[in-house]
Amino acid sequence: MEEVEVVKILVVDDERMALESAMKEIHSAVEGMKAEIRGFRRASEALVCAKEKQFDIAFLDMEMREMNGLTLAEKLKETNPQINIIFTTGYAEFAENAFRIHASGYCLKPVTAEKIKNEMKNLRYPLLTDEKKRMKVVTFGNFEVFVDGKPLKFQYNRTKELLAYLIDRNGALCSNQDIMEILWEDDVKQGNHSSYMKNLRADLFATLTRAGCGDVFVRQRGMTAILPDKIECDYFDFIAGKPEAVNAYRGEYMVQYSWSEYTHGLLETWGRLT
Repeated sequence: MEEVEVVKILVVDDERMALESAMKEIHSAVEGMKAEIRGFRRASEALVCAKEKQFDIAFLDMEMREMNGLTLAEKLKETNPQINIIFTTGYAEFAENAFRIHASGYCLKPVTAEKIKNEMKNLRYPLLTDEKKRMKVVTFGNFEVFVDGKPLKFQYNRTKELLAYLIDRNGALCSNQDIMEILWEDDVKQGNHSSYMKNLRADLFATLTRAGCGDVFVRQRGMTAILPDKIECDYFDFIAGKPEAVNAYRGEYMVQYSWSEYTHGLLETWGRLT
């Protein structure tokens, strides 16, 4: 599915003050997103606009004089079957009819930004936006980590190496034993580092959480991983075959870590095949 560059939102309510209030709250709810919001008091005008523009979400008042929300929703879905319909109304008893036409949501008035955010989290047809990922990882050359363009600092140097290894594993769950064998590969008494290993995991989670990126970290009992989809990374883009990442590779990968040589060899092979 292609990414949505701009989320297009339609708002229809025949009461002027209600329409203005809804649009104000929607603007607040989508702050930080690229969004185009169009508001109408007449359903017929909204339909004309919808035939010219593919809206992603439509907030519709249930009771309107010219055309009720259910009828308008059905006509909008004829033009765009995957439009997300969210009804706004002061009457909870209309919910059954809303779900009959497979609406995405049902928002009781007064409409607030918080209610809108909750409905948009559970859309029937999820949006894929180009919202910028806050955490950026560079693996070509030296391994570096940035959040909002600033280098991320850890309490221990080994914490950074732990994150590097989790990035290298591309989302795979890694056991503490596996990680210790990598981080202390030359130490025959790797088991002595189990307590230090727990400190590294705690430092990584605490540092990411303070930076507002704690959701990229996965912890299970004795297992650790990262979520690649939440991180901008040249290595991930290279694997996905993105031309800019393939062209950016210059034969160096996490050069400060000896254990990276295996993946480096794979990148060299893939690079020759592309």
